[in-house]
Amino acid sequence: MRLWWRRMRVMTAKELLQLSRDPVLLIIIAWFFTADIYIAGSGISMDLRHASLAVLDQDRSEASRELVRRFRAPYFHFQGGLDSPREGIARLDAGESMLVMEIPPRFERDLQAGWPTEVQLQVDTTNTVLGTLATAYAARIVARFGEERALRALGIDRAQLAAMPRIVDRHRVWYNPNQIDPWFMSISELMTVITMLALMLPAAAAVREKERGTIEQLAVSPLTPFQILFPKVIAMALAILLGTAVALFLILLPVFHVPVKGSLALFFVVTALYTLAVSGLGLFIATISRNLGQVSMLVIVVLLPMLLLSGAWTPPEAMPSALRHAMVLSPLYWYIDLGYGILLKGAGLIVLWDSVLGLAALGILIFLFGIWRFRRQFG
Repeated sequence: MRLWWRRMRVMTAKELLQLSRDPVLLIIIAWFFTADIYIAGSGISMDLRHASLAVLDQDRSEASRELVRRFRAPYFHFQGGLDSPREGIARLDAGESMLVMEIPPRFERDLQAGWPTEVQLQVDTTNTVLGTLATAYAARIVARFGEERALRALGIDRAQLAAMPRIVDRHRVWYNPNQIDPWFMSISELMTVITMLALMLPAAAAVREKERGTIEQLAVSPLTPFQILFPKVIAMALAILLGTAVALFLILLPVFHVPVKGSLALFFVVTALYTLAVSGLGLFIATISRNLGQVSMLVIVVLLPMLLLSGAWTPPEAMPSALRHAMVLSPLYWYIDLGYGILLKGAGLIVLWDSVLGLAALGILIFLFGIWRFRRQFG
């Protein structure tokens, strides 16, 4: 047992020393845990801000001007009037305007007479998220305008309206009440970076042994396949945990002010478990790769299905039934549940035990698969 532990310690120290002498991997690790997370958190926003609006007002009445005034900042930015419908289409095609609203003639007269009238809104949904938000906001503004005009025509004032029975829709937002995008985006990018590096670093360490011709020497040494591969995983897991600490204490907390409500110790334990789980796939990639270029390409091939089946980009409820069942095969699916649950919700093991168990079971199977593939290659 003492000899076994000594071999593990020496091999882990060797892997850490090799990593410290590889400037390319060190630059990649430093970039992804700092600049990449900062760019993702500060450069991506899902909020509607200053959506450019051009208006073709063919009525030029008090009612039409009142409706246009309701499209205010910070959600909308009024660019001015248009002279023809063709000009509005040209603005949308050129990307100069995101919304073009057309108010028909006799707009105010129809409202005063109690007749129905329509307002046309054309939206550039090249960005589907912002386009959908702009459409929803505009529909709510127009509906509120029409409701107030109808009540005014019926002679009902605000006091009478308040005395009437009605249903009020009041939303209560938990965990991120101000809906600050950098909280979600920075944590999501951190977990994506951990996934990618947990795939790449062990595979790169093993492939470097192939390129230098030392993997065959290790295979015929008294070391077992586990003693050859597991120190690589431990060394890279330590590097990833260090990078995670840097991202948390230099980017997420001081820059984006992410409110960490749960236990950081539990988060690091879960991150270590997740890194060990994903490293098994990295070892499998190493057994079928001959150089770092092939490793990079195969990492992308493995990473994309994990991301698509994780629920980070698409909610599980929006996926087909078959894909929802396949999500349990993605380690990132379990890790996202654990990461957000610990950092933003303050959940502990009492709540997250099933996700920890699922991640541990899946990780053991993946790592044993990597060991089996290595033994089959050199056995």
